[in-house]
This record gives sequence, structure tokens and C-alpha cells, in this order.
Amino acid sequence: MRIILTAACAALFATPALAAKGPFFSLGNTDFIVLLAFIVFIGILFYFKVPSLLAGMLDKRAEDIKAELDEARRLREEAQTLLASYERKQKEVQEQADRIVSAAKEEASTAAAKARIDLEKSVERRMAAAEDQIASAQAAAVKEVRDKAVTVAIAAAREVIAKQMSAAEANKLIDDGITQVDQKLH
Repeated sequence: MRIILTAACAALFATPALAAKGPFFSLGNTDFIVLLAFIVFIGILFYFKVPSLLAGMLDKRAEDIKAELDEARRLREEAQTLLASYERKQKEVQEQADRIVSAAKEEASTAAAKARIDLEKSVERRMAAAEDQIASAQAAAVKEVRDKAVTVAIAAAREVIAKQMSAAEANKLIDDGITQVDQKLH
């Protein structure tokens, strides 16, 4: 405040009127002519209402700035609403993705368990089939050995009987066999 008061006092005392020599109000004094031109210029400015035009332009500029600020506020609020909406959607999508991943994990574990069970059943079936094949092969081998033993035993018995039996005994055995067959058939 003190600086402003000092500057105002210095401006009053340092006027061109105090610096000029001779009468101030004469047309020969250039300082007076400049003062008159300045006053006329200020008068012309007031006559053409330049201060009110400047004030109107400043008011218009202030209104434009206020409108731009309002538009910026509105856009900011709209952007915040959009941001909140997108964040909400992102959260929903993330939750949905988490649900999909957990469902996929559950399906994968269920499928793995089912595959494990199916594999165990398949192994059991194959083991049973292999055991059946082994038993069948074993039975076939036993049958083949028995058949061979029977064939060998029959051949051995034939030789023994052929050596020990006479023709009369052979005929008697044939007649007895025919009689037994005849009795069983009738």
C-alpha cells in the first residue's frame, strides 16, 4: 500500500507542466498540445463507447470462459461416469472370467477323474481278458496234453492187448461190445 501511495505522489509531481518553461496553456508549448490531444483521444474513445465495448467484449470473453469451464465440468463428470461404468464392466468381466476358469478347472478335474476311472476299468477288462486268454490257453494245453496222453495210452494199450490177446479172445471182446451196444440202444 505504501508503494502505491509513493508511486501516485511521484506521478503528480513529475508532470510535464512542471518540467516545461514558459506558460503552460499556450499553443507553443508541446506539452500542452500533447495533453489536449490525449484529452481529445480519451473523449473520442468515450464518444464511440469504447470502454463499454471493451467491457462487453471482456464480459463476453468471461461468459465464453465460464461456458467452456461448465462444458469441461460436464465432460469431466461424463468421463467419470464412463470410467466408473467401464470399471464396473471390467470387474464383471473379471468375475465372469474367474467363474469360467474355475468351471473349466472343475470340468478338467472331473474329466481327469473320469478318465482315470475309465482307464482303471479298461486295465481291469484287459487284465480279465488276458487272464481269460491265459486260462483258455492253459485249458487248451491241458486238453492237448490229455488228448496226447489218451492217444499214447490207447496206442500203448493196443500194443499191450495186441501182444497178450489171442484171436479167440479178440472175437469174444467184439461180441461182448456188440451185445452191450445192442442192449443200450434197445
